[in-house]
Amino acid sequence: MEYCLEQFRMGLQKLHVELSQEQTEQFLRYYELLTEKNKVMNLTAITEFDEVIEKHFLDSLALNLVYDLKKEVSILDLGTGAGFPGIPLKIAFPKLKLVLADSLNKRIRFLDEVIEELKLKDITAVHARAEELGRNREYRESFDLCVSRAVANLSSLSEYCLPFVKPGGSFISYKSGEVEQEAAGAKKAVAVLGGEIREIYKFEINEQKRSFVIIDKKKATPKAYPRKAGTPAREPLS
Repeated sequence: MEYCLEQFRMGLQKLHVELSQEQTEQFLRYYELLTEKNKVMNLTAITEFDEVIEKHFLDSLALNLVYDLKKEVSILDLGTGAGFPGIPLKIAFPKLKLVLADSLNKRIRFLDEVIEELKLKDITAVHARAEELGRNREYRESFDLCVSRAVANLSSLSEYCLPFVKPGGSFISYKSGEVEQEAAGAKKAVAVLGGEIREIYKFEINEQKRSFVIIDKKKATPKAYPRKAGTPAREPLS
């Protein structure tokens, strides 16, 4: 199938991302796997090629605007869903060491297929709830960076994500446009968890207004966090 890649190329240019022919083909194959699987299970409401390019691929890769992805760093993508932002980041920046985590096993099986089909190395998909994985010694405070596009309140999301980050590392939350009020409300929770909000970085992909909330991990997260399953979402720290 022939795809018009002009929008993708222009978007990549704005994000300062360069892809080889092989990497471009990996993105196209990923799109095909995503839309094929989406016919039998709910992975994404967005299936039109140009929309997937804009709202999933380019949005995922926008991380390059605020973080040096050419370094060999370890990244956890929490609540990865259909693999965003983790799979696009891994295709574009093959040196990254990535773990994709999601609480739905069907999605993990799909991600395993994608990893195998695209021949991606140094990337694993893990089936677990954040609250349980965050207490697992193998994963706790062992990543340079945690990223998440999950739709959740920043206080709850910080409780899920910050326990995975090494002191000196960062948690970057992908958010839509206006996030100042939410970030202000999460400030205390972030501090309790050992973090500090460094910056809210705003950007646009076509006309989509997006933000990164960049949180630096200043000290170890107290052992009490994350709290048991369901509690961070039900009773966000304030």
